[in-house]
Amino acid sequence: MFQRKSLVSLTALLAVTFITNSAAAASLNGFNLSQSSLPVAQIYRGGPAKDGIPAIDKPIFIAADQMRKLNANDMVLGITDGTHSKAYPIRILNWHEVVNDQLDDMPTLVTYCPLCGSGMVFERTFNGQVLDFGVSGLLYNSDVLLFDRQTDSLWSQIKKQAVTGTKQGLRLQPIAVQHTSWARWKKIHPHTQVLSFDTGYSRQYSSNPYDGYEETSATLFPVKFRAEGFHPKQRVLGIEVNGESRAWPLVELAKAGQPLRDYVGGKAVVVHYHSASQTAWLQDAQGKELTSVTLFWFAWAAARDKTSVYRYVNQ
Repeated sequence: MFQRKSLVSLTALLAVTFITNSAAAASLNGFNLSQSSLPVAQIYRGGPAKDGIPAIDKPIFIAADQMRKLNANDMVLGITDGTHSKAYPIRILNWHEVVNDQLDDMPTLVTYCPLCGSGMVFERTFNGQVLDFGVSGLLYNSDVLLFDRQTDSLWSQIKKQAVTGTKQGLRLQPIAVQHTSWARWKKIHPHTQVLSFDTGYSRQYSSNPYDGYEETSATLFPVKFRAEGFHPKQRVLGIEVNGESRAWPLVELAKAGQPLRDYVGGKAVVVHYHSASQTAWLQDAQGKELTSVTLFWFAWAAARDKTSVYRYVNQ
């Protein structure tokens, strides 16, 4: 059984607080759900109140060679525009889930849902307006629902769109991100900046509040999920192209042992896997990195009514 820890008390963050929901519920955690595009009965309080998991709004970065608190195998979310690169340690994101930041002059939204293992980065400018995001304390299919502070609209991380409020229906524009080890990221991007542990908050960043969770088959909240021969927490690389979804389980990519050529949504893609860091990423036929996501299998399957799944065949 995994250890339950929390931002305030060890039980408050991860305890399954199944408060009775109904399709007629008007609000949860102070958010108006009356016009939600998600089934209200399937939206759950995760434990913390709105902003109970505090977003990092004033991130501080240091150079890679100044970072002393990360081990080589610690995982990070890494983004780059080819000139500027940044890394966000999962050890920090486990406790904050959202970083309002920018890459050069592009405002960015860095998100991580520990319950789904999903790290995704988006632009946060809409029609010239820069939105600031926080953690709502609500979950759908165990995935974090974000909110923007300008309108209090709720946004689904994995579905990449607003699901309530005046922004409902707007899509989040994803930015390519790699979920990889610190050693690999700084080797590829030696001039990267890395998010400092000086966050302004007192948290036990040396510990994992979700220790053991990845090894269990259980989820903390009800999810829509189809078993397809993989452990629910098996990590997969997923992408949606032209309305078609496809997932590549990392365990299957490890068997292949080389880049794969594949197709999704009529588009040719090349699937890469670095076994030492358990990093998977996608490129198009021209070598441009595509906006995919690495996450737990149950989370990908729950968010997609239909998805194809790669399985290695020894030829």
